[in-house]
Amino acid sequence: MNGEGVYFGQTRLPDRQAEVLRRAVRLEWVTIGFLVVTATLVFLVLGNSQAMKAAWAEDLLSFIPPLAFLIAARLARRRPTRSHPYGFHRSVAVGHLVAAVALTGMGAFLIVDSGIGLVTAEHPTIGTVEVLGVTMWLGWLMVAVMAVTAIPPVIVGRLKIGLARELHDKVLYADADMNKADWMTSAGTIVGVLGIGIGLWWMDAAAAIFIALSIVHDGVGNLRAAVVDLMDARATTFDDTLPHPLVDRVDQYLAALPWVAEVGSRVRDQGHVFHIEAFVVPRKKRLSLDDIERARKGCVALDWKVQDVVIVPVPELPVVVDPVTPRGSAA
Repeated sequence: MNGEGVYFGQTRLPDRQAEVLRRAVRLEWVTIGFLVVTATLVFLVLGNSQAMKAAWAEDLLSFIPPLAFLIAARLARRRPTRSHPYGFHRSVAVGHLVAAVALTGMGAFLIVDSGIGLVTAEHPTIGTVEVLGVTMWLGWLMVAVMAVTAIPPVIVGRLKIGLARELHDKVLYADADMNKADWMTSAGTIVGVLGIGIGLWWMDAAAAIFIALSIVHDGVGNLRAAVVDLMDARATTFDDTLPHPLVDRVDQYLAALPWVAEVGSRVRDQGHVFHIEAFVVPRKKRLSLDDIERARKGCVALDWKVQDVVIVPVPELPVVVDPVTPRGSAA
């Protein structure tokens, strides 16, 4: 690790992760750039289509995750203070929560709004527009815009997935997941617009509801994950599918120390990094500070995400941790 880099609390990111973070920041600025273009194009051809209005609303909502990531990435670099002794890593989780609430709320509103249009049998109309002296149906422009704007988010979303995995960044993953699914919004909108063109007015409202349900699905999933993280649940992988393997690595490392009879850890996911409390049942009654300090430094050396480790000698493990014993010992 060199003398330069990005700080997270009292630690620096290794060179590789620092570069990944810079790439993620650049990619989010690229995302914001094409969202400006996409939202503008969709607004210009909006018309009376409910599906187009829902797609435009989703484009506006899509600004929230990248902005939340950029703000959280900047705040997370601040060093801990007396008022924030754990640092500012939780800004990532707060950004995750803000994005999730916005998605869920707007998605629910669009479902109600589109549902009212479907129940009241509103018949949207799409007129004509003159382009370069040629009069054409506005619906064709809508279809063209949605087809073209469907491509960049999918590409960018797939690029973000790998970066989110390396950074353990759930805001970036949520953004990537939304980007990857944007093609469904475009496809649904095209179906709704073409439905109006062939006289099936209800297809437009149905497409709008489909888009709104997709927004709510993203919102609720991310809301659940954000709340669970803020409530200090067991640390999981960046996509919330499995317990994080680093927890087991820490326990196995400590269990292999000659003076350790049994160990169990509880791990707090701080955003990018982990805070670990390792409870250790020692084999001997007296431990030296050197033993504990060497164990702590060994844990920190396992992975860059190990931000802070507390080694706590105890006569028996708390019931909330999974006990790990040295190999070859009886459990």
